[in-house]
Amino acid sequence: MPSMTLFFALLCLAGAAALAIWLAVSTRWGGDRQIRQNLRAGFADSAAEKIRNAPDFGWARRFMTSGGRERLEGLYAKAGRPADWPIARIMAFKVYALVGAVLLGLLLLLLSGTNNMVFLMVSIMVPLSYFIPDLLLYSRGIERQKAIGLELADTLDQMMIAVEAGLGFESAMARAGHNGKGPLAEELVRTLQEMRVGIPRRDAYLALEQRTDVPDLRQFTRAVIQADAYGISISTVLRTQADEMRIKRRQRAEEAAQKIPTKILIPLMIFVLPVLFLTVLGPTVLNFMSM
Repeated sequence: MPSMTLFFALLCLAGAAALAIWLAVSTRWGGDRQIRQNLRAGFADSAAEKIRNAPDFGWARRFMTSGGRERLEGLYAKAGRPADWPIARIMAFKVYALVGAVLLGLLLLLLSGTNNMVFLMVSIMVPLSYFIPDLLLYSRGIERQKAIGLELADTLDQMMIAVEAGLGFESAMARAGHNGKGPLAEELVRTLQEMRVGIPRRDAYLALEQRTDVPDLRQFTRAVIQADAYGISISTVLRTQADEMRIKRRQRAEEAAQKIPTKILIPLMIFVLPVLFLTVLGPTVLNFMSM
């Protein structure tokens, strides 16, 4: 019986190793190669060399369902679409992490035998390794949403000043986007680029909502869409939205300050109070025990 278990484990290990080698060294033929050659046409030598040397992770899409790809692309958009980690590379990293976790899990099971704790750890580690990129993208998206919420009030103030000085709304948005720093400025620049290539203004604002998923920014874009539809003065909308965003930011800061005593209670009970009790009551207990 142990020999059959060892043979099955070695067979699974060999199959996983073969799959990893095939994924690493497999070469795509046919249409993909022709597409890459067409894309390299017209580039300078340096740009063409970068494209030629860039790894192709298109095979990773075959290991994900359509729903999983859509969910990952949504997280990728909220994270700001980092240029160093394209979506295909993230999909490939998910496959590599899963294969590595399976190999490590089989090795641990072979070394430990029939250990229930090791089996439980492996059963948790293998699916968790596949979703590590999703968790990282989600965390980065949350941080980016918080940064956009903090920058929104100041950006609206800059746009309001520019509009009242005589600039149009899109020109004020362009000035705030090019002069500002951070994720909100990047999103404003991208929205302007979409409108310049022919996307309607309403659709560009709705796409901005979907990319960021920030409630305050959604409220601002809806107010701008209504002002554009009903002919309301955009300076009035900007002033009202800026005042409201500033009030909300102050209320969030006050709420976070009021939560500090509750958050500090658990570390106080775990780390501070036991030491305090030991210092105060320790000598008394020792004297009582000696008597």
